[in-house]
Amino acid sequence: MPDERRDPGGQGQLRGLKVVEFAHVVAGPLAGSMLADQGADVVHVEPPGTGDAARAMGPQRDGVPLWFKVAGRNKRSVTLDLHHKSGRSVAHRLVAWADVVIVTLRAGRLRTWELDWESVHRINPKAVLLQISGFGATSSQADAPGFGKMGEARSGVVQLTGFPDGPPVHTGFSHGDAVTGLMGAYAVLAALHRRDHDPDFDGEWIDLALFEPLFRLVEWQVIVHDQLGEVPERAGNQLAVAPAAVINTYRSRDDEWITVTSATPRSVRNVARLLGLPEEEFATTRQQHARRGELDEGLRTWVAQHSTAECLEEFARGEVVASRVFSAADIADDPVYAERGDIVTVDDPDLGPVRMQAVIPHFRQVPGRVWRTGPALGQDNRLVYREWLGLDEKELTDLEKQGVV
Repeated sequence: MPDERRDPGGQGQLRGLKVVEFAHVVAGPLAGSMLADQGADVVHVEPPGTGDAARAMGPQRDGVPLWFKVAGRNKRSVTLDLHHKSGRSVAHRLVAWADVVIVTLRAGRLRTWELDWESVHRINPKAVLLQISGFGATSSQADAPGFGKMGEARSGVVQLTGFPDGPPVHTGFSHGDAVTGLMGAYAVLAALHRRDHDPDFDGEWIDLALFEPLFRLVEWQVIVHDQLGEVPERAGNQLAVAPAAVINTYRSRDDEWITVTSATPRSVRNVARLLGLPEEEFATTRQQHARRGELDEGLRTWVAQHSTAECLEEFARGEVVASRVFSAADIADDPVYAERGDIVTVDDPDLGPVRMQAVIPHFRQVPGRVWRTGPALGQDNRLVYREWLGLDEKELTDLEKQGVV
């Protein structure tokens, strides 16, 4: 195991920001991951022995789980038993040390362990608390369990996803959790901006339910229902509120899928021109809407008669926005991803060199970087507890003997 004191740590816009996570699996840790990628010192607190459940999730290579190598990257892992009074005491010292505290525990457990807003604020009046839960701290279901897929369903997004004659469909990854993590990181930075500019800053409590981020992003569903009394429904690959648009996936002659996106009147006319139809017959949104099925079927037939390369060449020439539907293998070989530096190689102690997403977004002046893969469970106990929190050797040894860390 490397000497943690010599670990280079992160670099980037948030270097020097101190974050502690009492959060497991996806949403809360992804918020922390966004901060860690930009240089924040993020301490991921895990139960001794078992660790974060995410460590055992997903595919493995030679018995080594792969997902956590990305999900835990750029963080410090410490072990701490919060069921133990001594463990909670250490947790409170971490709260006092941190600028940002991320929690995903149920409301009752937070109160019992004194990691709720009132306790965090008492321990560290300047701390920003990001609390992620299934239904939000102010709802009647504040103590109910929740996962990201539940949030997706409640947000209205799943009702809109799929084809009219089929069931509602979830996306094939942790969509609700991931968007919640992103919005949580955004909210933390908004609070920190106020902290840095308001001399009267008295901490901040960010209360985020898993269904709220996706709900916010579907901007039109509430106002359409409120003003028109309509309930938007599944429209396949089409946009439910853009009836003139031509948006769908089409299978090429060489059995690959291509997405065509024509969401503006001009781009729809470009499709008509490519298909040999008179552009003047598609001059208005009303005309385009009336013949949307004709355009869709025309594209289906046209794409099926051409190879993927021919389709993409003709689409580019006709200013029709299109893309082959990418797999992970396509991404790995794509020149644009390479030109953007979106995939980096990182040395891992278990797997050797591994490729993963680079730090995104790119900051050109002071970029973040991936300096480590997900650490071993408790790898940073001594660094965090001795060097950062100032526990003396006897105190740390006693906690280790008790199984608290």
